[in-house]
Amino acid sequence: MKLLAFDTSTDLISIAVTRQVNGVAQLWQHTGAGGAQASSSLIPAIEALMAQAGLRYDELDAIAFGQGPGSFTGLRTACAVAQGLAFGAGIPVLPVDTLLMLAEQVRFDHFNAATKCRVLALLDARMDELYAGHYEFNSGLWLQTGHHQLIHPEALTLGDSQALAGNVFFAYGTRLPAPAELPRYDVLPSAAAILRLAPALLAAGQAVDPALALPRYIRDKVAKTTLERAAEKAAAIPTQA
Repeated sequence: MKLLAFDTSTDLISIAVTRQVNGVAQLWQHTGAGGAQASSSLIPAIEALMAQAGLRYDELDAIAFGQGPGSFTGLRTACAVAQGLAFGAGIPVLPVDTLLMLAEQVRFDHFNAATKCRVLALLDARMDELYAGHYEFNSGLWLQTGHHQLIHPEALTLGDSQALAGNVFFAYGTRLPAPAELPRYDVLPSAAAILRLAPALLAAGQAVDPALALPRYIRDKVAKTTLERAAEKAAAIPTQA
């Protein structure tokens, strides 16, 4: 398949293109600074990678992007770029769960020979919260067990997970109710993971018309109010006798 994939759900941009050259699958990748720079740097980076791969957009089978959860600005940027490029090329869009991408990366790196694994994916949601999702890999397919959660670290439930995957361990590691022996893998969503997931998702009919592609927001609130910040600041100041 010929696919373009990208993710801007965190502070990094990840882009990948795949196609066959002389019957062999080839992969071109780019990683760069995201965040506030994503809106200006994403399209030029995609253009450069497509040129390296020798592909036009109308030759692609689909354009896949990290749908969320994640950074509000990053998700909107990725969705808008995927829609615009796909509209112009007349091809479908494949939205991909960013937490599933974390689980897939850990499976690929650490459970590749196993036919089954269970991964709890965790992404920093800021504001002292994290996004969580439970996933099970069985016989070549991923299944999400339960819904996405937006929770404080202490509220995390492990279930029967064999590993934790994500970018929360530096900020919240000591607050997670997880035993020390449960493996923790520090990973971010990546376009390469999207490309490994894409064939099964496309076969399952997950691709959509560009007009129907949407980011996935788990949190309705982008930032704390002035009153909330003031209350937190006041609570952090020790009272004097």
